[in-house]
Amino acid sequence: MPIFIDRRLNPKDKSLGNRQRFLRRAREELKRSIRDKIRTGRIADADAEHTVPMPERGTGEPSFNDDKNTGRRQHILPGNRHYAQGDLVPKPGQGGGASSAGNRPSEDDFRFVLSREEVLDLFFEDLELPDMVKLNLKEILAFKPRRAGFAVTGSPTSINVGRTMRHSHGRRIALRRPKQEELDAIERELAVVEAGPPSAAARERMTALREELDRLQRRRRRIAYVDPVDIRFNRFDPQPLPNTSAVMFCLMDVSGSMGEREKDLAKRFFVLLHLFLKRRYDRIEIVFIRHTHEAQEVDEETFFYNTQSGGTVVSTALNEMHRIIHERYPAREWNIYAAQASDGDNFGGDSERCIALLDGKLMRLCQYFAYVEIIDERETHIFGSTENGTSLWRAYSTVELKWPNFQMSRIATPADIYPVFRRLFAKHPAAGKRA
Repeated sequence: MPIFIDRRLNPKDKSLGNRQRFLRRAREELKRSIRDKIRTGRIADADAEHTVPMPERGTGEPSFNDDKNTGRRQHILPGNRHYAQGDLVPKPGQGGGASSAGNRPSEDDFRFVLSREEVLDLFFEDLELPDMVKLNLKEILAFKPRRAGFAVTGSPTSINVGRTMRHSHGRRIALRRPKQEELDAIERELAVVEAGPPSAAARERMTALREELDRLQRRRRRIAYVDPVDIRFNRFDPQPLPNTSAVMFCLMDVSGSMGEREKDLAKRFFVLLHLFLKRRYDRIEIVFIRHTHEAQEVDEETFFYNTQSGGTVVSTALNEMHRIIHERYPAREWNIYAAQASDGDNFGGDSERCIALLDGKLMRLCQYFAYVEIIDERETHIFGSTENGTSLWRAYSTVELKWPNFQMSRIATPADIYPVFRRLFAKHPAAGKRA
């Protein structure tokens, strides 16, 4: 893993560490402000620009100053007509006259103007679809390094030894670098001449051999065995890979038991889910299913805005989901997710059919299934922290105990939507795997 070390010097009178702490503090303040604004407003407001104020006190950098009450100091100051030694001089903005707060301009809080993309990035920064199969579903197009020849630059770990030595050998041949065998032959001949009878011809031959040996050794040192120009690195080009596809099933109860308040909360939850999926994942399909006593697949416009009413048979939505998976989304090729919202009201005996469908079919196919139940505000203190509740809630509680990839929660007010959404889709390694 590469390690990057920033050796740039700090600007004059500035601290890079302080600046980074300020950026982290500002980022957390932005995230908190956006969440609070959307929690108290409309979920659809997340898909818009925002102006986020930051208190002026949080924009400064810490600094060291002399303590005026300690140490010994001697000052030489020019005289003046207004103050004598020991007089207290008011700071700007304090006291009366021209420095009073009433007639002195003040600075507004520091403001960040965030675009729609920046708002959504901060809003969904630490959320994800749980239990990605082999992490194949990426937020952007996935790439895999692929060998693409050689390069003259690169990291030491990617040196190609074979190609480097081939270039080194060719360069040594072209420059006629003396071989070690040539030096050894001259040294052997020199040893033979030195061991023979001394004569003028022998001395002349020894001188010539020593000069030739010295010349070859100097040439050999000048022409390196491996030169930097010989080194070749393996080159890798990013090759796009087809991402494993994912599909999210959105199941919403629109029966007569779901009043306007319940439908509004359910739609808010699905609007938030829709924004999250479209922002974080480029390659994902969303299937919208509405159900009363019968279920049908609809488009986005119909899902959020069409008015429909009738009885309540929850198992019809699960059957419709299973049918669509069987026809269009085989589990061996797709990551399958589901989110269901209902008030928990169900036809007598149908909750047992829901358990059978989930245990017998759907949970084996789904990576993750989230159930959100809309309850009355007056029931929050009764059902908010207990397993008691509607027949559908009790039935789904048995599924939750058996399947770790099944999660459920309750919503009573608009302020509950975002905390519940974060709890269901927070980044954490899920324990459930496909059976």
